[in-house]
Amino acid sequence: MIASVSGEVLVRRPDYVVIDAAGVGYRLAVSSETLKGVPARGRHAALHAHLVARDDSLSLYGFASEEERDLFLELISVSGVGPKVAIAALSGGPVRELLRAIAAGDAKRFQAVPGIGKRTSERIVMELRERVAGQIEGDAEAAVPGGGAEDPRAAAREGLLNLGYTPPEAERLLDEARGETAEEIVRSALRGAAGAKAA
Repeated sequence: MIASVSGEVLVRRPDYVVIDAAGVGYRLAVSSETLKGVPARGRHAALHAHLVARDDSLSLYGFASEEERDLFLELISVSGVGPKVAIAALSGGPVRELLRAIAAGDAKRFQAVPGIGKRTSERIVMELRERVAGQIEGDAEAAVPGGGAEDPRAAAREGLLNLGYTPPEAERLLDEARGETAEEIVRSALRGAAGAKAA
């Protein structure tokens, strides 16, 4: 299994790169988000990778982060979603935003990506929503500052900001959230965000 590829960039195209690693050129299909971080030809690059083996081909996919690779693996576990569709989905925005969209039930976010129709986007959200929501809640707990903050709502607000919400979004979510501790408030706010998107 190839877990990463590191070396000189030989080719940089809109949907793939070729990296020379120890004299072997590896072609990796990439999302537009990953491509943003790949330097120009002749420069050094390092990408996380996943090899997809089919009866008639071997395809290598490259990712800027482990988090992006993990979401790719989740996406290809969805019925009817292959590696090419998963890479297209990852081109729809930063990984954290895509995870939030899935957790919130925002299928329209994926419909905007070329190659992904209404049924596929709804299937992605339906099959991954619970798994991703649990991950987002776990991240929320990690994002809440520790140290026994005196004001749990202030700590929860900071936690939501750490998760990528804008200050107005965080305030709106906190208005509806309930809980005694910062972690409970953040979990309640995230459930509220998911419920609002589903409605």
